[in-house]
Amino acid sequence: METSQVLIASPIGVLAVLCTVAAFFFLLAQVTDSKLFKFLPPLLFIYATPVFLSNLAVGGPTLIPNKSIIYTGLSQYALPVFIVLMLIKVNVPAIVKVMGKGVLVMLMGTAGVMVGGVVSYIIVHGWLPEDSWKGVGTLAGSWIGGTANMLAAKEILGASETQFTLAIVADNVIYIVWLPLLLMSRDYADKFNKWARVPADRLAAMDAAAEMHAEEDHAPTMQQYLYLAAVVIGVAAAGHGVAPPIAGWIASVSPDLANIFSETTTRILFVTTIALILSTTPISRLPSSTAIGTALVYVFVAGMGARAEISGLGNAPIFVLGAFIWIFIHGLFMLAGAWLFRVDVHSVAIASAANIGAAASAPIVAAHHRPNLVPASILLALLGYALGNYLAPLTGHLARIAAVSYTHLRAHETLRSISYAVFCLKT
Repeated sequence: METSQVLIASPIGVLAVLCTVAAFFFLLAQVTDSKLFKFLPPLLFIYATPVFLSNLAVGGPTLIPNKSIIYTGLSQYALPVFIVLMLIKVNVPAIVKVMGKGVLVMLMGTAGVMVGGVVSYIIVHGWLPEDSWKGVGTLAGSWIGGTANMLAAKEILGASETQFTLAIVADNVIYIVWLPLLLMSRDYADKFNKWARVPADRLAAMDAAAEMHAEEDHAPTMQQYLYLAAVVIGVAAAGHGVAPPIAGWIASVSPDLANIFSETTTRILFVTTIALILSTTPISRLPSSTAIGTALVYVFVAGMGARAEISGLGNAPIFVLGAFIWIFIHGLFMLAGAWLFRVDVHSVAIASAANIGAAASAPIVAAHHRPNLVPASILLALLGYALGNYLAPLTGHLARIAAVSYTHLRAHETLRSISYAVFCLKT
């Protein structure tokens, strides 16, 4: 889009608009305390508003452009930064201590997301564009980890803005349906726990462990901000430095993997791995990293909305249908995990929210079911963040491979049927 067709074209002006949009909807949710934002989270409005600001021109120019150096900068530089900020707080021992086998149920739910993504794509891919498996991988990022993983998966898979928009739409439609179900499940706790054969002492042991867990985050000092900046920017810079030679080496060793392990993929996986290693060190005690990382995520989401393409939204109904099939399979896996590991409905609901809704929804579900599990629910969501950057792109590629295999199988069966019919006619 030409500069003359845009009211705000300067990079700093565009960034100011994105930050303002992100801040406005959180302020609106806080001031009004409207129930609307419990079922339509601010994320949806933060994404949708820049879509209109960059595409809608009523009698003149749009407010901001579809293309800007700010959008490119957010992808290249902000993405690895907020990945590190989110992941250095992962505390696996604390999660296991409080949630116990609830962690295994969450991992079952994660497996359900992966299997559900592949199965649902096989069912609906015939009505979708050929590259829609990238949208599946992008949505898997949100449902395994959270918005940060969704953005990372989008960059890793090279999903188009149209596919990202479809993933956003499906994510929010399912959220509107799934969150109330998780909240309502508390009313059936006794029946569910009896069905799942939950040990009588599980809830008491979980409550005792939750009481022992102390929140370590505290008001940061100026020095701690500097330490955090040095670590986070240092890891991001290291990722930018090592990604090109590693990606080049992989391409030289195995050309078939070159399309999978691009520089972007290598950079994100490298940064993710280093951040998880750092989470086991005293660096994890630096305060405010999660809050800063989350703030960057929402600015990034606003930037994704600004460069969105709305021409492909005609495929939204089919993609959403696939998402409903997908979430049903995830639910079956959650139930199977609850029965296998004899886990209560409260842990199951929190574990599912940690997958599907991430850190934004897991505390809501925990506060409704058992308020003393709110800190553990956040940690459980962070575990999803740790897994998402690895498993979401894998889900997308598995969906692609499965769809191609299914298509070839159907073609082979059709050819065999035709051959058999011709043979019968001749005889």
